Amino acid sequence: MEALDRVVKPKTKRAKRFLEKREPKLTENTKNAILIKGGNANLTVTETLKDIYALKKPFAVLYKKKNITRPFEDQTSLEFFSKKSDCSLFLFGSHNKKRPNNLIIGRMFDYHVLDMIELGIEKFVSLKDIKNSKCPEGTKPMLIFAGDTFDLNEEYRRLKSLLIDFFRGPTVPTIRLAGLEYVLHFTAMDGKIYMRSYKVLLKKSGCKIPRIELEEMGPSLDLVMRRTHLASEDLYKLSLKQPKALKPKKKKNISHDVFGTSYGRIHMQKQDLSKLQTRKMKGLKKRPAAKMTEEDEGISPKKLKSV
Repeated sequence: MEALDRVVKPKTKRAKRFLEKREPKLTENTKNAILIKGGNANLTVTETLKDIYALKKPFAVLYKKKNITRPFEDQTSLEFFSKKSDCSLFLFGSHNKKRPNNLIIGRMFDYHVLDMIELGIEKFVSLKDIKNSKCPEGTKPMLIFAGDTFDLNEEYRRLKSLLIDFFRGPTVPTIRLAGLEYVLHFTAMDGKIYMRSYKVLLKKSGCKIPRIELEEMGPSLDLVMRRTHLASEDLYKLSLKQPKALKPKKKKNISHDVFGTSYGRIHMQKQDLSKLQTRKMKGLKKRPAAKMTEEDEGISPKKLKSV
C-alpha cells in the first residue's frame, strides 16, 4: 500500500484541520492546478508555464524542478503529484524533436486521470513582451469561446469544458462591474486554437453605462491539437453526478412556462355563494311580492322595528 493511501489519524489539531479540508464536501473547494515541467522543457515551455501560473494564482502550484515522465504512457506520476498537492487539474510542459513545444492539459476524477489533451505551441508572446498594465492576482476572468468547432467536434467540446474548468476560478454569488477586469478569448479556426488575454478598460461615455475598450495583456498563444485521451461516456457522466442533497427539491403545484414565469395552483374548499355578503343597494331589496312568497314557503320575514 502506498504511503498516501493509508488511513492516517491526526496527532495534532493542525493535522486534523489539514485532513478535514481534503474530505469530500457537498460544495467542493475551488479547483487547484499543478504546473509541471518535463525532463527536457525548453525556454518557451518554461515561460508559458510561468505565465499561466501568473493567471491562475493563488489556485495553482508550480513545480520548478524537472520531472521525467510521459503522461500518455504512464500516468502514475501525475496521479501521485495530484494527490500530494490536492490538485484536480494539471498542465504538463515538455519539448522534443518529435513534439516540439508541447503542453498537456488535463483533469482528475478521484485522483485518476479523466481527460487529457495534448497541444502544440506554434507561436507564443509572453506577459513580459507586452508592455501594458496587468490585472491583480486572483482576478476572476471572463471566458469567451468563438468558433463552431467548439460545439460540433467532440474533442473540441471536451477541450472547451477542460479550459472552463481550468480558468474559471472561484464561484462568486454576486458580480461587481469594476471586478470584470480581464477577458480570456479562445478562437477555434482552421484546425488551430488561438488564446488571447485582454484587460478591460472602462471609459467615460456620457451616460451610466461606461464605454468598454480591450487592451491586450498577454500571454498570447497559437495552439494546435495533437493527441487526446478522453474518458468514456459512462465515466464522464459519473464525474458529473451531483449528490442528492444538492439537487433542488421539487415543489408541488408550481409550474413554469417557456419564458420562466412561475404559476401556482391553489386548492380551496367549495364556497357557499348564498352566504356571500354583497353590497346592500336599494335596487337589490326584496319587493312585497317576494316577501309574500317567502311567507307561503314558511320562511319568516325580517321583523320591522317599531318606531
